[in-house]
Amino acid sequence: MDWLERAAGLRQWSRDGVRAPHKPLLLLYALGRFQADAGDTLPYSAVEADLKQLLAEYGPARVTTPAYPFHHLVSDGVWEVRTDRGGGSPGTGVRELRAGGATGRLAPGLRAELLREPSLLGRMARVLLDLHFPPSLHQDLCEAVGLELEPAQTDASASPGRRGRDRRMREMVLTAYEYQCAFCGYDGMLGTSPVGLEAAHVRWWAFDGPDDVDNGLCLCSLHHKLFDKGVLGMGDGHRILVSQRFIGRSTAARDHVTALAGRPLIGPQPGIRPVAEPHRTWHTSQVFRGSPRPAAV
Repeated sequence: MDWLERAAGLRQWSRDGVRAPHKPLLLLYALGRFQADAGDTLPYSAVEADLKQLLAEYGPARVTTPAYPFHHLVSDGVWEVRTDRGGGSPGTGVRELRAGGATGRLAPGLRAELLREPSLLGRMARVLLDLHFPPSLHQDLCEAVGLELEPAQTDASASPGRRGRDRRMREMVLTAYEYQCAFCGYDGMLGTSPVGLEAAHVRWWAFDGPDDVDNGLCLCSLHHKLFDKGVLGMGDGHRILVSQRFIGRSTAARDHVTALAGRPLIGPQPGIRPVAEPHRTWHTSQVFRGSPRPAAV
């Protein structure tokens, strides 16, 4: 049995690029708990809050109960659920999961293989991270679920069945935006090399976003992270959106984030295609959080 293929092939509801990372988040969480204590079981009543927080922070904007992945991950053969009455999940009802004393843990065969080959845990986590989240969020997500991976294990280039990345994209995007952040204009260099500037995918590579200039933005490290977390987005007329859910009381937060609301993007240079509408729309619907703030005065 190829556990990497099972991790890559989790059955998810999918239509028109809609994100549904519920099962991957639960499996990452379970791998983190297994790494900490291989014999641990996960009572639904105890992990419900953790799963809810993960879904709120790394899932889509729409609200989903943690009971959904807790029950449905069983069908993928990597997870098992038991109740006070024995094996089998009582369903997706929160009340039933709580009342039945439902507990979950990795499937017996997977637990045995992870004990026999510990490196499998890191490779499975890498597959899940690569297929469902942008690289800018991988380390944060590992910390959130308690996974400790070697740097090589967070390299997203070797997941099974995935197309390779175009390594030219970074240079093409940074050149298109003349080596400055499209949100704030930061253009730092160390000698002749740009520092703190990154090529961000608008439609995530994990969701079939192409390595094309019209799916990219040159962003500083701060604004790249905020863009991938849904704090920042792009509205009509290629103006910057700032989520009303973002709270920052310091002068730095106001100057570097909330003051951006309504500003036009910087770039790209004349003759270069701006971000394509389908990619912008995908980011707004699948990543951007809540409603945008009014334009800063």
